[in-house]
Amino acid sequence: MKRLKYLFVYTIPVTAFIAFNWEGIWTFLPLIVFFGLVPLLELLVPPDRENMDKKLMDDEKNKKIYDYILYGTLPIQVGFLIYFLFVIGDTPYGSLEYVGRITAMGFMCGVIGINVGHELGHRHKRWEQLLGEILLLTSLDTHFLPYHNAGHHRNVATPEDSATARKNELLFVYWFRSHFGSYIEAWQLENQRLKNEGRRWFSLQNRMIVYSLANVLLIGGVFFAFGTSVLIAFLFAAAIGIILLETVNYIEHYGLLRKKNEHGRYEAVRHHHSWNSDHPIGRTLLFNLSRHSDHHYNGSKKYQILKSHEKSPQMPTGYPGMMLLAVVQPLWFWVMNRKLQEFQ
Repeated sequence: MKRLKYLFVYTIPVTAFIAFNWEGIWTFLPLIVFFGLVPLLELLVPPDRENMDKKLMDDEKNKKIYDYILYGTLPIQVGFLIYFLFVIGDTPYGSLEYVGRITAMGFMCGVIGINVGHELGHRHKRWEQLLGEILLLTSLDTHFLPYHNAGHHRNVATPEDSATARKNELLFVYWFRSHFGSYIEAWQLENQRLKNEGRRWFSLQNRMIVYSLANVLLIGGVFFAFGTSVLIAFLFAAAIGIILLETVNYIEHYGLLRKKNEHGRYEAVRHHHSWNSDHPIGRTLLFNLSRHSDHHYNGSKKYQILKSHEKSPQMPTGYPGMMLLAVVQPLWFWVMNRKLQEFQ
């Protein structure tokens, strides 16, 4: 049963299906459940810092059930995106239902499209990475993988990292700095990779060129098949997914910085360079993403065996609640700047 708890992510398409077919406030059901009910429950359910022992970890890391749960999200995400394009085309433009259904699809783009795409993008098998790329494409955020794997994991908790939020940085400002900064760096990283391999940057070996073509084809396909109003809805849904990602990025490393040694080099990434949450509901929903320190310590480590560490800075609640807190910026700074004093 502990393995099957990760099926919790499939409650998201259930709520999205209701949002696509019901009316009124029900079209906002994914947000009500996961930014209303879940944060309230996490105030009542205590954190679970239990880790697997080494033997159990060795057994569980290769259990296929964990992979199958990830793989299953791909047809669901793609299917729901196509379904959304038909549904939103029949929804009155600008109505409450129009806004609610866009937010429902945006939530799926953020939690399933980008988060599961992130997990699969860390895998070593090329076909698993491809699944991650397709998931990220549903949110038009394909540049995430080149930047995240080669840039963010190298420069995390330094001023050189676009995705590390500075102390007292406004969330709204961070959204733009992180997203567009990481996009530019993704191009730079791919160009440098090809240069190191003795290849030209302008070729189909450049993943950013392939991703750009894929984005253009998807946007063009939506426009020609469904028209302008549906395309606008899709772009808004993708933007919501990206905003959810960037808000998670904001809370994961807020204000934490690696120190430089006497040679001017940054210290190695340690467990105290990421904010963590062991609240079980948010952890399960996001495939243990909130055990973020262990993920940065070993990026290829599968989600089911990520560990909680005593030295990891702990958030007062789970990721959904912390994302809400980040939106209320004065309260965020009051809570998190006080906690930051322990790690500076």
